[in-house]
Amino acid sequence: MSSAYLLLSHGSRDPRPEIAMQQLARLVSHKLPKNHNPLNSEHLVGIAALEMNPQPLHEQIQQFAKSAFGDACGGLRLRRLSQNENRLKIVPLFLLPGVHVMTDIPAEVALAQQATGQDTIIELQPYLGSHPNLEKLLAKQIATIKAEAWILLAHGSRRPGSQETVEAMAASLGAVAAYWAGPPSLESRVKELVTAGYREIAILPYFLFAGGITDAIATSIEELKLQFSAVNFQLAQPLGASAELAELIWDLTDR
Repeated sequence: MSSAYLLLSHGSRDPRPEIAMQQLARLVSHKLPKNHNPLNSEHLVGIAALEMNPQPLHEQIQQFAKSAFGDACGGLRLRRLSQNENRLKIVPLFLLPGVHVMTDIPAEVALAQQATGQDTIIELQPYLGSHPNLEKLLAKQIATIKAEAWILLAHGSRRPGSQETVEAMAASLGAVAAYWAGPPSLESRVKELVTAGYREIAILPYFLFAGGITDAIATSIEELKLQFSAVNFQLAQPLGASAELAELIWDLTDR
């Protein structure tokens, strides 16, 4: 059985997330067993985007499958094996079980499987936010900043129940949850904490990479500093491409 891996993100007009995804794919490729394939392992770990890509996701999946399992390109691709011996594992790098994770991505994967046929088995792995050790990465970031109160700021989702994982994560980290795209907002949470007497407030963006939204969050915090001049605000970094995150992603490929 030969396996390839496709890391799936939301997609962005900002170039920074794609650069980070490429870095992450290289880190994950280093996790491949030495005997996994004698050829170039980086060809076995790719990236795709659900949105902001000229191709729909199912076509990106098909193209990557051909690239990973095809016969061409100077021998750097895996040999096409007999029926059902090629396996493509797709890992959604999403933090919430929203509409994209629960509906959009499975539909695109089904289209890709239909088009690919029996040459390749396409497996959709659990989404990143479901990994139990993700909390440890967030806790490490919290440990580097001294603050009286923490706000875990996630994007939010319109899918009912999708925010329960954020609420549970925030509670476990000793933080309160807020959402960029829905209530309770960052400003409303700050007002609650200031009213409760906190004067050192830190915000942890529950996002994969720096990009347009994290820039907007930083701007929003500058405005909050003007509104609450007696409060010391600190903004932590998003998760970012790291060896620790690559380890979690690799673990998800085997679930």
